[in-house]
Amino acid sequence: MIRMILRPRQAQLIGTLIAGVMLVPFLAAAADPVRIDSGPIEGVVLNPESGLRVYRGIPFAQPPVGELRWKAPQRVEGWEDVRTCSEFGAACPQPNTLSQMMGETLPELSEDCLYLNVWTAAKDPGEKLPVMVWIHGGGLTLGWGHQKGYEGSAFAERGVVLVTINYRLGPFGFLAHPELSKESELGVSGNYGFLDQIAALEWVQRNIESFGGDPDNVLIFGESAGGTSVNALCASPLSEGLFHSAIAESAWITESNFAFLTKSGPFVPSAEDLGVQWAENVLGGMPDGNALAALRAVSAEEVLAKSGPFYQVAATVDGWFLPDLTETVFAEGQQRDIPMIVGTNKDEGTMFAPLMPFASPEEFQANARALYGSHADAVLSLYPLTGKEDLASAKNQLITDSWFVRGTRGMLAGMEKVSSNAYQYHFTRRAKLPPAWGAHHAYELGYVFNNLGPTQQEDLDKELSEAMIQYWVQFAKTGDPNVDGLPAWPVYTIEEDQYLELGDEIRVGTSLRKEASDVIGRAVDAAYGR
Repeated sequence: MIRMILRPRQAQLIGTLIAGVMLVPFLAAAADPVRIDSGPIEGVVLNPESGLRVYRGIPFAQPPVGELRWKAPQRVEGWEDVRTCSEFGAACPQPNTLSQMMGETLPELSEDCLYLNVWTAAKDPGEKLPVMVWIHGGGLTLGWGHQKGYEGSAFAERGVVLVTINYRLGPFGFLAHPELSKESELGVSGNYGFLDQIAALEWVQRNIESFGGDPDNVLIFGESAGGTSVNALCASPLSEGLFHSAIAESAWITESNFAFLTKSGPFVPSAEDLGVQWAENVLGGMPDGNALAALRAVSAEEVLAKSGPFYQVAATVDGWFLPDLTETVFAEGQQRDIPMIVGTNKDEGTMFAPLMPFASPEEFQANARALYGSHADAVLSLYPLTGKEDLASAKNQLITDSWFVRGTRGMLAGMEKVSSNAYQYHFTRRAKLPPAWGAHHAYELGYVFNNLGPTQQEDLDKELSEAMIQYWVQFAKTGDPNVDGLPAWPVYTIEEDQYLELGDEIRVGTSLRKEASDVIGRAVDAAYGR
């Protein structure tokens, strides 16, 4: 369930991002084989002059099928002969929501989906280039690591090793259930997609030197649910030593997309209760015998069909991967003490505003009163409505504030309690298509990856993209995004509350949506009794 405003079954579209799969044109020449811990592989040369090459579809864990469905990822079995890694692996099973939205065809889907991709231009394994590991978004139910916008050549050509990964999604990646917890030696369930991300980062530690990367300088970055993943990984004790800096773009961090394993919260049932409800729907009730055997016998296609287009995904506070709500971990300064960049887009909510089921100001206000209780008047004062013509703007701003900005500001405040620096950005460049969406959710991705689309070809677009990828690469190299020739990016402090605006101009601003975040935060705290 996403925040208070959306119904649970509407919530899972939050992470729908840019999509489409593009098998990047490449030269026929194979890259020289490299040896990783599971065996030798060869990739594809993209640019003989620079040495740029890509290794696609490298398995980092065993296929999570059969008895391994809903278990932690297992080390991949090795091979002797050279494995050709010229094509991307399958995407994890998911509805076609994302591909329909973008007018694209889904790539091959399979539960055998735990693959990653590496772009590098290192001349030899000893270069120790900084490593950037990309975690895709999609509401933890959609997406894949080789989506069109994630082509990694621009990063690799700037002296980093770029890795993109898949992880299990929806019910395959995040199902918690009492029987799964009972089966576990640790007494926990859920978070399998996050454990896949941990396994991919462990693979990086073991193998990235073979591609010229430095295992002691690894940055993780992701957008939307990928930002949620960055947030969760930074809060997890299991991630210690696996990465050394982080960037969270438009991180989806709310109280209602995190659930406690066995106890209900004010905005969401327990993760196990959610899992029981889902399992009964898939199986048509609970079987008399082994529920897990029955669930594992259901095909991936049937799982998707019976789950419908929306799966009520939740990150599970299980006491193992997540010791508490990530908001609490950051508030107590218990997250990874590493440099971080966190930021949001100006119009995060325009993509999702049509999902809010309020056709009049009265419905909007009634829903807010039911959900925010005694704090409703304070919340509603942030989004004044004089008529139906104001609804779209109010929905956009409320979603932007409550789904993205408040959580981002919480991460920034938590970084004041550790020694490492944090940096905030605010992306404001407006999209041309559709123009009503403004600086919408995920629009910054083309600029970050320097993979601009056909409507992003003005000189200003190219200059902004070049600036952003320079900031991101410099941060990966040094833990500080500041680079000669670009506007200075101030360190975030609660007292100064400064951020860098990335838009038609690059300039410093202060106190981004502070009042709104504080007001909504007080309402949420009251619901939790804190």
